[in-house]
Amino acid sequence: MAPGGGACKEVLESYSAVSDYEVATPELESTSKPTRATNGSGGKQGVFSTNGVHELLECPVCTCLMYPPIHQLEIEKENRSVSKDTPGLKHNGSILEKIHGLPLGNTIVNCDFVIMACPNGHTLCSNCKIRVHNCCPTCRYDLGNIRCLALEKVAESLELPCTYQTLGCNDIFPYYSKLKHEQHCRFRPYNCPYAGSECSVTGDIPSLVTHLKDDHKVDMHDGCTFNHRYVKSNPHEVENATWMLTVFNCFGRQFCLHFEAFQLGMAPVYMAFLRFMGDDNEAKKFSYSLEVGANGRKLIWQGIPRSIRDSHNKVRDSQDGLIIQRNMALYFSGGDRQELKLRVTGRIWKEE
Repeated sequence: MAPGGGACKEVLESYSAVSDYEVATPELESTSKPTRATNGSGGKQGVFSTNGVHELLECPVCTCLMYPPIHQLEIEKENRSVSKDTPGLKHNGSILEKIHGLPLGNTIVNCDFVIMACPNGHTLCSNCKIRVHNCCPTCRYDLGNIRCLALEKVAESLELPCTYQTLGCNDIFPYYSKLKHEQHCRFRPYNCPYAGSECSVTGDIPSLVTHLKDDHKVDMHDGCTFNHRYVKSNPHEVENATWMLTVFNCFGRQFCLHFEAFQLGMAPVYMAFLRFMGDDNEAKKFSYSLEVGANGRKLIWQGIPRSIRDSHNKVRDSQDGLIIQRNMALYFSGGDRQELKLRVTGRIWKEE
């Protein structure tokens, strides 16, 4: 049972076997050679020779990669989503100008990974310079305010394969643009879509499908239509109540059906929505509808499934799904309104 949730169960009626589900319970949880790319991909393709130089650009303290300041300026200029409140971003300060000798003006600079050096030539990032109390972690000499300009020049000319090369990305990139690519690489791993716990598992779609089935015991069903009945013995307990996730195999792809109860402001609500196990551009090729009703009333939702690239909480908080107010849900349940009995039907189709 999810924290704060009540006893919930789901009755699947679209199949001969009828199953009851409790509220979800929190759980603990071939390399290909890169080739040079087409012009539109943003990277190059071709055989890449690993020479180990990039290992010199890894800070020995935090193990993060270090970047020349000029390319940090370019990265931050292109990345419009960076906020002034983001940790690790400094603004036009005398400390930065003293350390790096850069006229910063009003430009936001990610200064954490500027390459510093001790008198013996050992390198580390400027952020860790403070963490090691101005003492070189390799030779223990005092650190000054020395920038390793030679290594910065090497970084400017270095090209590396994408981190997700083993997952299918065959592009290689200039060192300073590699991270930007990896933030949006279509081969980057997906997060586990299970909503009943904070699962840290990542992977490609086939491995996540196996993980959901084996580790989370999620029900897998074939078909593009469904008819579910969600039951809850105490409908007045709505905080963070999550029903078991159901995965549908449809059109050769997988879709996750979520249903849960939560507080929307001061109003208790129930919400059903669908997520697509794939990228957003693929999700837009599909549509789905959800329907709930009884006693001559009906609520219908139609939309596009959200990619699992968007977190469960992000989709829920955007209210992108079928939302049912508790009073209406109890009216649909009939009887003495003391038990939730909602029948949710749905359909998935592919847009032409």
